[in-house]
Amino acid sequence: MAVKKLESAVVFGSSNNQGNTYNIAHSIADKLKIKLYNLAVYNISNFDYTHQNKSDDFFPLITKLIENYGTIIFVTPVYWYAMSAMMKTFFDRISDLLTIETVLGRKLRGKSVIFVTSSIVNHLDDDFWIPIKATCNYLGMNFSLRMHCIENNISADQLNKIAENI
Repeated sequence: MAVKKLESAVVFGSSNNQGNTYNIAHSIADKLKIKLYNLAVYNISNFDYTHQNKSDDFFPLITKLIENYGTIIFVTPVYWYAMSAMMKTFFDRISDLLTIETVLGRKLRGKSVIFVTSSIVNHLDDDFWIPIKATCNYLGMNFSLRMHCIENNISADQLNKIAENI
């Protein structure tokens, strides 16, 4: 029996659904002909140690991502030297996969992550990537590519590089 190659998806997280980062996320999804998930349309609560938020949209979304996609392309603006609050909340909720949905969490192993950021200047240093890289390492995911775009400019070379890494 042949192993099915899982598709890729874009997960976009920004409070501005018409801004530079949205344009980048949309360009990636269009070029690669893949699904774009906009975190702004989901009700995802902050991490809660008592798990009172189990009925929000996090579990259905993360389940869909884990079950259907081999590569997840996260796209976020950089606000105050960090990923957007919306993207950070999504990443924080992955903790639920270590406590209450461990079987689902184990399915993250072997998935690939591409992380694309944008801002108006090229000011990211290696420290920005530490939490993303450490999270991927901890979960057994492959952090296959990081990329920073200036404003809404994503070049054909950058799009091709993403395509090569999925």
